[in-house]
This record gives sequence, structure tokens and C-alpha cells, in this order.
Amino acid sequence: MGYFDDYYKPRRPRIFPYIAVSLISAIIGGLLVLALAPQLYSKRQGNPPVAINPAGLPALPGNGGGEPSSYQVVNIARAVGPAIVGVANFQSRSILSGADMEEVGSGSGIIIDTKNGYIVTNNHVVVGAKKLVVSLADGRSQEASLVGADDRTDLAVLKILDTNGLVGASIGDSNKLQVGEPVVAIGNPGGQEFARSVTVGVVSALNRFLRLTGESSFNLIQTDAAINPGNSGGALVNWEGKVVGINSAKNREEGFEGMGFAIPISDAWPVITQLIQTGKASHAGLLVQINDRYNEEFARAKGWPAGALVAEVAAGGPASKAGIKAGDIITSVNGKQVKNFFELTHELFKYKAGDTVKVVISRDGKEQELQVTLGQLTE
Repeated sequence: MGYFDDYYKPRRPRIFPYIAVSLISAIIGGLLVLALAPQLYSKRQGNPPVAINPAGLPALPGNGGGEPSSYQVVNIARAVGPAIVGVANFQSRSILSGADMEEVGSGSGIIIDTKNGYIVTNNHVVVGAKKLVVSLADGRSQEASLVGADDRTDLAVLKILDTNGLVGASIGDSNKLQVGEPVVAIGNPGGQEFARSVTVGVVSALNRFLRLTGESSFNLIQTDAAINPGNSGGALVNWEGKVVGINSAKNREEGFEGMGFAIPISDAWPVITQLIQTGKASHAGLLVQINDRYNEEFARAKGWPAGALVAEVAAGGPASKAGIKAGDIITSVNGKQVKNFFELTHELFKYKAGDTVKVVISRDGKEQELQVTLGQLTE
């Protein structure tokens, strides 16, 4: 027997008692309304006007930290959806000729500056493109220029010329995120056919690390809001309608579901700013080349320590000056253990050129601690 039983036949109701109760309730309700109306009216009159944030979006009311509501998601979708664009990557069909172009991939982007037409996306969405086409929520499509891209952080900034009617996203503070907080992912999974799809979930975890080029630079946000191919470069939005992350990756291993990852917007913003200002991003580094085939399994088999195996050292660079040589295995930076190239990148990304760090290396089976003043990566 379900919640509703179609075969249940109620007895014939006695009408008079219900009429009496209804009349009494109506009288009492009317008196209460008369008593409370001035207070309710004054509160409504005292409501502040809708606040406008720097991106031009109406500020969305919170729900006191309560459970997600469909109404709130509707508000977020309406406000942020127009700020999400599709990004199509066109490349030459032939290496010898650039005349014939075809779309080889697509992703998403976030309008962050309506005046100048700046859009942030992932580097892996635009890499190798001969032409980039941005599709807007109002149906327009425009060719975009690449302002700057950075494979070390998997970030890129595009620019479109026609800025009429653009809606920009409001940027939040990802440092304030908490595990369990509701979030909304908006993007174009599968291209324009499913443009501005909205999925809802929570912050599943913070400070996640992935062994992926670009993503390894950040402590990532993990979410169970569905993120699919094409969502890359789209927005992860908090309950106030502010962008807190750039959707970048998902776990595709068989048996895993609801494991998407986003670059925290507060960590990404300095890189985005550099890309806009100079067309490139600068990072601190040791100025060495690492053998990325050296892994923990190989090290175990050889009886060597896990770490990042130095293949080459730039002459006159910071590592060379500190005494690091080809064949050394870097095992920690400022006390943080590194087991491979990705973990080394992750640790070095925390510092600026000119910072001095303690680097532990293993050479001929013996550990040494060296002081290295980091240089600036040029490529």
C-alpha cells in the first residue's frame, strides 16, 4: 500500500462542525492580520534595495546555511548562467595547410570582465587552437583571441571584441569554503547542445591533489556536482551565486562516481591577473629538468628513495648555485616530502622567485640539505 490509496472510500462527512470551525478560524485570523499588519508593512518598507556586485549581478540572498532549495538553484542559474560561455577549439585538418579548419574540442568559459570582454577557461580547452569561437547565452558567436595561457596552472584568458550585453560573473572567496557546503556547477558538457547545464552538489573535500599537469599546482576543490567532458573551464558557484572554482577535471575510473575537481578561484586569480596584464604567468622554480618517468615503483625496485629525479640542471641557475646536480633525487622541499615530479611542482608553486627554501636531495644513497634561492621560470 503506497502513500496514496486510490481504493480508499471515506465516510460521508458531517458538514456543520467544519463550517463552524472555519468561521471561528477566519475571525481569529482577521484580528491577527489587523494587529500585525503595521509591523509587517514597516518591515517590508525597510527592506534594502537589491545590491549590485562589481560584476553587475544582483546579490543573491542566502538561506541561513540551511539545506539546498530548488528556488535558490533557480536564482543562481538565472544570474550566473548568462556569464557562462561555450569555447570551441578549431585546428587545421592538415599540418601543411591551415585553410581547412575543424572543431576538435570544446569546453566552457566564464566572463569575468564585461567591459573588456575577458573570459577565463582552462588551458587544456584552448591548447593547440588555430581559431577559438565563443558562444554566448544570447545565441551570438564570436571569434576570440587568446590573451594568455599557462600550462603549469591549466589556466587561460580569452578576449572577445563585441562586449554589448555581456553579463559577468561575480567572484567569490574560495578560501572560505567548507566541506559539505552546497555548490552549483554550470557549463557546457558535450558542447552547445547542452549549453549552460546546471548540476547541484556539495563541497566533498578540500585540498585535494591530482597528478595532472596544471592541476597539480593547486589544492583542488572536490565536488559531487556532476562534471562531464565540456564542463572544463566552467564555473563552480557557491550559494551566494559567486564563482568559487573553475571546473577542470573528474575521476573517470570505473566504479567511481561524483568525483569532480575545480581550481579554487582565489588561488587562480593571481595567475589570471598576470595573464591579462602580461600575456603570461611567472612561477618560481629550481631551473632543473625532472625525469617524469621516475616513479615510486621504479625507485622501490632499485632500492632508491621516492622523489623527483633531476635529469638536467640549468647552468648558473638557482639549483646549480646551490649544488644540485643531474642524478640527484629531490625528496623534500621545506620539510614537505615530494615523491614525484607533480608533487615537486605542487610545493614549488607555493613560493615566489627570490624565496629561499630547504631542499633535501639524495645523492649516492646519502641525504643532503641545501638552501636554494628560487629563480623565475622563463617558459
